[in-house]
Amino acid sequence: MDALLVKEYRAGIVESTHYGHICIVNDQGEVYASAGDPLFVTFTRSAAKPLQAIPGIRAGIADYYGLTEEEIAIMAASHLAEPRHIEVLENIQRKIGVDEEQMVCAPTYPLSEDSKEHTIREQGRKRRLYHNCSGKHLGVLGYSRMRHNPEETYAEPDHPAQREILDVIAMMSGMETERIGLGTDGCGFPVFALPLSAMANAYVKLACPDLIPDEPTRTAVRTITAAMNHYPAMVGGTRRVDTFILQDPNIVAKGGFKGVYCFGLKKERLGIALKILDGSEEEWGWVVESILEQIGYDNRRLLEGLRSEFTKDIYNDAGRKVGHAETVFTLERSR
Repeated sequence: MDALLVKEYRAGIVESTHYGHICIVNDQGEVYASAGDPLFVTFTRSAAKPLQAIPGIRAGIADYYGLTEEEIAIMAASHLAEPRHIEVLENIQRKIGVDEEQMVCAPTYPLSEDSKEHTIREQGRKRRLYHNCSGKHLGVLGYSRMRHNPEETYAEPDHPAQREILDVIAMMSGMETERIGLGTDGCGFPVFALPLSAMANAYVKLACPDLIPDEPTRTAVRTITAAMNHYPAMVGGTRRVDTFILQDPNIVAKGGFKGVYCFGLKKERLGIALKILDGSEEEWGWVVESILEQIGYDNRRLLEGLRSEFTKDIYNDAGRKVGHAETVFTLERSR
């Protein structure tokens, strides 16, 4: 059954509700707590990006191209195309030696409103590099070039890099490859349909790489997650939940389009995956804060920061408070 996660009020009257599902697993891959259906199947969307970066990093693209931690972090990002993002992406492009037009992601304007306004004011054009998935695309293109694999088909499901990514998704999630649903993501890459429990299982391994039996994969995961924690602004950008909670070195986190959010806790050895069914993202900060509060997370500064940065107060266009939101779910512990 769908769980009611959030209620939004205007003038004391419920204006909207947001239903969804939450699954938390422990380091044995067992469901530790949940709200709604912990086995609910949905697409990973961009929450898969840290996993999709593993094959290339595992194979040595960082040393091969001389990539920095910032450049590794943006390969796992849904960036806003803020100025520093573009600088880092252009550095990767130069090091790899690929043309921007080789990327299959569509030309877009920056997701950052300030960057978009600046681009339009300067009569700039849409660019593939502005696409929020461009770091992921450059990473796989660079891996394909290093391996001398076809570059023109790098986003196709039967490409060697994409087959390797699917194997990584299976290994990290504990799913058999044939049980993973495949679709096409907004950026043109394959996207994976998994139960939330499997997504959470992948994230507990991202947080606790000692759970990964394969040493090269363990090393790659440590490299990717360290880069994400050291350069959280590369993973998202201004006022993004990812960027905010990745400042806590105990957390590995990444959201995805249509309401999917995943994070892992290192010290607690837990993986968490959630889906907001209406596809909204503005509730992420509220739901993540409530999950951490309910499991007794001890970084009170982070919890207070989440409440402040992602306030539950609702304001109109003129900045007047006109309502508020409440998280209303209770996690049920598994026996």
